[in-house]
Amino acid sequence: MSKIRITKRFSFETGHALYGYDGKCKNLHGHSYKLAVTVIGTPISDPSDTKYGMVIDFGDLKRIVKSEIVDKFDHATVFNKNTPHVELAKELENRGHNVILVDYQPTSENMVVDFSEKIKSRLPGHIKLHSLKLQETESSFAEWYASDN
Repeated sequence: MSKIRITKRFSFETGHALYGYDGKCKNLHGHSYKLAVTVIGTPISDPSDTKYGMVIDFGDLKRIVKSEIVDKFDHATVFNKNTPHVELAKELENRGHNVILVDYQPTSENMVVDFSEKIKSRLPGHIKLHSLKLQETESSFAEWYASDN
């Protein structure tokens, strides 16, 4: 049977700051991120299976991505925990803000790698993550492909 790619799109709002950066993005700011998640697999061929004909139920993929990415990152602020921004993060947390501390510079490039690991760990064994596209502005995005890694 043929391999088929299935894609689902998500959106979320996240703030970040890039410590040590030499441009405007060193300042705390946010983006309306768009994430396209593409998985690949063979459609289920057992007519008695409720998911017959599907690679993966779009609802199942949605649950995985929402729980691992969207629900955590939406309206959160992301900081590299190994920078002085950790002080700002603590202050924001003390004021009730949703803060995520990561061990990388929170660029789209690094976030898409982080997201790939989170999603891959939750996919059923017969489904593989094919690619991710994380768009931070209308004209700027980072892509991750399994074939490159």
